[in-house]
Amino acid sequence: MSDIEIHDERDRGLLAARAAGDPRGSTLGYIQYFVLDAPERALVPVHTVVEPQHEGRGIAGSLARELYAIAARESIAVAPLCPFVVQWAARHPGEAPAAPPELMDAAQRALADDSAKW
Repeated sequence: MSDIEIHDERDRGLLAARAAGDPRGSTLGYIQYFVLDAPERALVPVHTVVEPQHEGRGIAGSLARELYAIAARESIAVAPLCPFVVQWAARHPGEAPAAPPELMDAAQRALADDSAKW
């Protein structure tokens, strides 16, 4: 989508979509995620939100695609716990390599152990 810009705000655990050229930088949607360090480094998306007035424009899909692209550039995995990202990955296996079961288990444990990740 050329009318949005996606920003990785790693320190906040957000991958945010904003209107291109919007001086206010209003967030149209985002994926909340955390970084897992063990058993291997991975991005773990836990929640996807698109503001209601912007639904149906492909923003969530663009965010999921960029999350996997970031992981590929960093040579790390994605362990999706967010239902939307899980479904998106299933529809785009060429762009979204499946995470091994032990990585998924570790991501689920990390989320259960720290509710601030949600």
